[in-house]
Amino acid sequence: MYNEKLFLTPQEILEKEFKVDAKGYRPQEVDKFLDMVIRDYTEFMNIIKKLQKDNKMLAEDNAKLKAEYRKLKAVIDSANDTTSSGGNSTHFSNLDLLKRISNLEKVVYGKEE
Repeated sequence: MYNEKLFLTPQEILEKEFKVDAKGYRPQEVDKFLDMVIRDYTEFMNIIKKLQKDNKMLAEDNAKLKAEYRKLKAVIDSANDTTSSGGNSTHFSNLDLLKRISNLEKVVYGKEE
C-alpha cells in the first residue's frame, strides 16, 4: 500500500555510494547520518506494516459486527412484525415460557443470578 510511494529501502540507503569530490563532505559524518536515516526508515516501515495489519484486523471485525447487526435487526423487525400483527398473546406466552425455563434451569443446575 505505502510501499509504492517509497523510493528507497533501508538496504538501498546503506549501499549507496557517493562520488568523492575535492571539496566533499567528511565520509564519516555522512555515514553516521545515513545510519540514523536507515534506523528511522526501518522503524517507519515496521510501523506501517503493523498499522496495515491492525487496519486489516479492524476491517474484518467491523464486517463481522455489521453482519451480526443486520442479523439482529432482522430478528427484531420480525418480532415487531409478529407483535404488531396480533401476536401479542403469543409473545407474552413465549416470555412466560422463557421465564419458566430459566427458573427450572436455576433449580436443576443450581445457578443463582
